[in-house]
Amino acid sequence: MVRWRSGTVTALRREWAGAVELDVDLADGGTVRALAYPALVGRPEPGDRVLLNAGALLMGLGTGGYALVVALPDRLPPDPPQALDSRDAGHLVKARYTPLQPILLGVDEEASPHREVMAAADDLAGLPVVTADLHSALPAVLAGIHADAPAARVAYLLTDGGALPAWFSRTLARLREHLVGTVSVGQSFGGDLEASTLHSGLLAARHVLRADLAIVAQGPGNLGTGTRWGFSGVAVGEAVNAVATLGGRPVGSLRISEVDPRPRHRGVSHHSLTAYGRVALAPAELVVPDGLAPALAGEVDAALAPLAARHTLVRVPTDGLDAALRAAPAPLSTMGRGLDADHAYFLAAAAAGRHAARLLP
Repeated sequence: MVRWRSGTVTALRREWAGAVELDVDLADGGTVRALAYPALVGRPEPGDRVLLNAGALLMGLGTGGYALVVALPDRLPPDPPQALDSRDAGHLVKARYTPLQPILLGVDEEASPHREVMAAADDLAGLPVVTADLHSALPAVLAGIHADAPAARVAYLLTDGGALPAWFSRTLARLREHLVGTVSVGQSFGGDLEASTLHSGLLAARHVLRADLAIVAQGPGNLGTGTRWGFSGVAVGEAVNAVATLGGRPVGSLRISEVDPRPRHRGVSHHSLTAYGRVALAPAELVVPDGLAPALAGEVDAALAPLAARHTLVRVPTDGLDAALRAAPAPLSTMGRGLDADHAYFLAAAAAGRHAARLLP
C-alpha cells in the first residue's frame, strides 16, 4: 500500500522531458530524492510543500529509487486550457481509477485529427516490428537499426508492463530526436500519441507516424517475481501475436547474457523462452547474433532449438555493431550493467535491430 510522507522542496536537481527531480526535506526528518511530473501535479519550486508516495524508495526498489510527488497541496496547478466537460479534448482515461488518472486524446477518437486515417487502418503492410522484454534494449535495438539504415523512421511503442508515464524514462528523453515518435499504449501515457491498445498503437505507428520500423518494449521498472510466468515482460509474446494479426513482421530480440548472477537469466533468459516459446502463438523471426563466445553460443543454440518448430531462427552478423552501440545517443545499462559488463545482452538487441533494418525494401 501507499507509504505517505510530506515535506518541503529544498532544491531542483536534474530535469528532462516531462519530469523534474527534487530534494525534499521530510517533515519527520531526513532528506529524500523525489520525482515530479509537472503535467500531472504542477511544477514544484523550492519552498513548496509536497505530499509524497515513498513506498518504492523505502523498499529500495531499483528503478523506483524516488519518492513520487502526489500533490502540491498549497499551490495546485490550473485546469488544462482545453474544456474538460466534453470529449473535444479526448476522453481516454489512463492509470484508470487511480488518484492521478489523466484524461487524454486517443489517436483514434472522434476528436482526434487522425480519426479518419485510424478508422480506415487495418493492416501494417509488412511493417518490421522488433519486440523486446526490457526497456534497456530500446537504445541498443535503435543503434542496430541505424547502423545499417540511418535514415529509417523508427517509432517506439511504450507498453504498460513497467513505468506508466513515458516521462519517467531518461533514456527515452535522450532518444526523442532519433525516433519519429512514441506511442503510449494500454495504461501507459505521455507519448507523442496515445492509444488504448497495442493494436491501435501499432496502426498509429504505421499510418500516422509513417514509421518504417517499430520497436515494442515496456517502460523501465519491469515487474518480476522470479517465477516463469510472474514477469511483466512475458507480454512480449502477446506483442508478437498482435504484430502478426495486423500483417506486420515480428522480429524477436532475445535476452541473452553470460554474466547475469541469476542462473535462470544466463544464456537465453527463461523469460525470452517463455514469451516466445509459450505465449507467442504466431511465428516470429528470432535473432541470434554471431560473435558470441563459443560456450555461450552453444548454450544459446541448445536453449532455442525447441523454438525452431514455430519460429525462424535468424543468425545475424555483428560486424560494426560494437561501434554503433558505443555511439548510441543514450547510455546503455541493464540491471546496473553497462555495455562492457554485459556485452552479449546489448549485442543481441542491436542484432535484432540490424535484422529489422535489412527487411526494409
